[in-house]
Amino acid sequence: MNTVTTLFSIKYPIIQGGMIWNSGYKLASAVSNAGGLGLIGAGSMYPEVLREHIQKCKKATDKPFGVNVPMLYPNIEEIMNIIVEEGVKIVFTSAGNPKTWTAFLKEKGITVVHVVSSTKFALKAQEAGVDAVVAEGFEAGGHNGREESTTLTLIPMVKEKVTIPVIAAGGIATGRGMLAAMILGADGVQMGSRFAASVESSAHDAFKETIIATEEGGTQLTLKELAPVRLIKNKFYNDVQDLYATCPSVDDLKSLLGRARAKRGMFEGDLVEGELEIGQIAGLIHEVKPVQEIIDEVMTQFEEAMKMNENFKF
Repeated sequence: MNTVTTLFSIKYPIIQGGMIWNSGYKLASAVSNAGGLGLIGAGSMYPEVLREHIQKCKKATDKPFGVNVPMLYPNIEEIMNIIVEEGVKIVFTSAGNPKTWTAFLKEKGITVVHVVSSTKFALKAQEAGVDAVVAEGFEAGGHNGREESTTLTLIPMVKEKVTIPVIAAGGIATGRGMLAAMILGADGVQMGSRFAASVESSAHDAFKETIIATEEGGTQLTLKELAPVRLIKNKFYNDVQDLYATCPSVDDLKSLLGRARAKRGMFEGDLVEGELEIGQIAGLIHEVKPVQEIIDEVMTQFEEAMKMNENFKF
């Protein structure tokens, strides 16, 4: 038992990233059933679709699960009300000011965690009353912080400043990575990319195959003028780079991005024109596996690495 397993009443300090177009009820319930904490990704769901996924998740697991809510999306008030109405007990918030909704959720008896990319925002989240923070390094997939702090540097700096539990994210997909993060001071880990390439992920099979085919250097953080996002280098990514060569305006970038490009890429499997969000750790993911197998493998590696660490001497 540690602070994270106690906080969420789970077996292992492993949290699944609430990724858009990947994190439906099948993935969330599978992670929870395997001993971690599954999260439904509300960012890619209309309010009533989210309600349906919450209800299905409650039927698929009797273990704790939560909902990840990026606060930059519309319908936020409706989403929060559905979360309360459906009795969700854990909410992870991101991409916004934690003060906006933390008090409301805490009043309803909900455990609140906020995703941060810097010590400054970790302190703001703690001040807002959250129960824990996810400190997400620059290696992570999807939308990312502008600071470009790596997980290796971010975790100990955040741990030094806050008194609440710290969950490490960004570049973690193995038991060895999990142990490294915890040695740096993390109380638990959040894994996104590893679970995106799982059988239960709601992502398109073509996207999952692209994840396991992505090698070192195959992703890049871009579109910082809009919202920094780490993408696999495909035609759309190359089009963005070509546009940058012309010194584009923000409107030019928005025009190229358009609407629903992430859905096209990750959910519909358009590997050419779609937005393919994944972390740098994709270079270490070589197979699409069931969630139970992933968590068993991570925990076995973690325990083996612990033993190796005990016996290690200079």
